[in-house]
Amino acid sequence: MNRNQEDTELIVEICLLAGKLMLQNGAETYRVEDTMTRMAAAFGAENAQSYVTPTGIWFSQGEKEPAKMARISVRSTDLRKVTLVNSISRQAANGELDILQVQDRLREVEASKVAYSPWLQLLAAALSSGCFLMMFQGVWQDFIPAMVAGGVGFAASVLVHRFVPLKFFSELLAAFLIGVIATLFVRYGHGQQIDKIIVGSVMPLVPGLLITNAVRDLMAGHLVSGLSKGAEAFLTAFAIGTGIAMAYTFL
Repeated sequence: MNRNQEDTELIVEICLLAGKLMLQNGAETYRVEDTMTRMAAAFGAENAQSYVTPTGIWFSQGEKEPAKMARISVRSTDLRKVTLVNSISRQAANGELDILQVQDRLREVEASKVAYSPWLQLLAAALSSGCFLMMFQGVWQDFIPAMVAGGVGFAASVLVHRFVPLKFFSELLAAFLIGVIATLFVRYGHGQQIDKIIVGSVMPLVPGLLITNAVRDLMAGHLVSGLSKGAEAFLTAFAIGTGIAMAYTFL
């Protein structure tokens, strides 16, 4: 298929945008690469090459073609956007969308806001903390303390990260507050099992998706991405443990 220079640049642009949206919102590395190459093939670039790491994407339309890079500096979790990009990719592969329609759809996904409001996320974190407490065989008397500790910890993590863009610090402070609140509840007779309260409350901070993606990337042969995501998950777990230990030490 013959393509002019403008079409070539547009293919590279939409593939990089699709990969960036997926990687920023929690997709696995191998899924990002697969989506980019399938989307490129849908528009005639059969020999497209892509290389993805947690912090950057390199894409080229062929082994002898120049590559372009997209830098990934912020990563979060919004699987709704990942699903939307996957849907757009499938529609493009089936010939249901042309290249300009794909570009418009991807830009709409990029401009869309987070699916859930901060208050709803806070409520979900608090409620899930109480539910995790019961899952770990806690008692109903500790349900409210776990909700309070989990909600405050989640809110602190989000707020601190806005002012100090260092994830380790925000998670350490959040875990410290959870330990302090759980200790005070038990000390003043409003809670019984401090260990269950703390375990339930820190669960919203646990990098479950990151650990899952690290394992899946390693199994798919993406060693760099798998090891780096595993290291990031380890640092998060270390921050949570350090914060709880500090709370025990000071109280």
